[in-house]
Amino acid sequence: MGKMKYIDLSITLEGDLPSDPPSMIPSIDYFNHTAGAEQMLEFFPGIKKEQLPEGLGWALEEIKLTTHSGTHLDAPYHYHPTMDKGKRALTIDEIPLEWCHSDGVLLDFSAKADGEAITAADVEAELKRIDYALKPLDIVLVHVGADKSWGKPEYLVTGAGMTRESTLYLTERGVKVVGIDAWSWDRPLPFLAQEFQEKGDPSVVWEAHFAGIEQGYCHMEKMTNLDKIPKPFGFKVACFPVKIASASAGWVRPVAMVEE
Repeated sequence: MGKMKYIDLSITLEGDLPSDPPSMIPSIDYFNHTAGAEQMLEFFPGIKKEQLPEGLGWALEEIKLTTHSGTHLDAPYHYHPTMDKGKRALTIDEIPLEWCHSDGVLLDFSAKADGEAITAADVEAELKRIDYALKPLDIVLVHVGADKSWGKPEYLVTGAGMTRESTLYLTERGVKVVGIDAWSWDRPLPFLAQEFQEKGDPSVVWEAHFAGIEQGYCHMEKMTNLDKIPKPFGFKVACFPVKIASASAGWVRPVAMVEE
């Protein structure tokens, strides 16, 4: 066995960055060791600050965020109350762990324009280009390159996105977990909104997410470093979500493991 290389596919969760629509931007309050020393006085009656190492205590942070802040894994419940044509949709605490550690497949659509659709034909052509046949439980990562705009307002409108048909193309072949290095698995919301305004066709609204009503699946959003994965397949992905009761998503730190 060769040496294992680990590639971090998660962005760093930071406060007050324009990483989301304004109402969803996380905030982080940092309590340093001096503040921690004050807090420790409550827990250890009679202790004086000068009795602590260099007069310092613990450090901690208080975070305000949503389950969709930072790199996260969406559960089928996020898309609709049902999945698999009528079954109750799984919440994040119910996702089978075997879905979250499997062979990775990297599809490169970084040449596509912002807001452009990634069609089922595009997915098929890319699989042919890399000479790979999908199998059940493959974790498919879609590289659109939107992470280059992370931390800037344009992040929300950067990158191509998946469609209903291209999502079903993957899930019909037994794929359960996918991911993208953009804010959304769908095309950026303003592009979908504009198309709905022009055509009045509601089927365009959140179409890739709503594909989960037909076939239950999970997707990761706000990934990064997909361009650092050196080959399109022949690597493993681990992406276990934080277990939050009955929730629509959980924070995740996906890692690609490549044998060198």
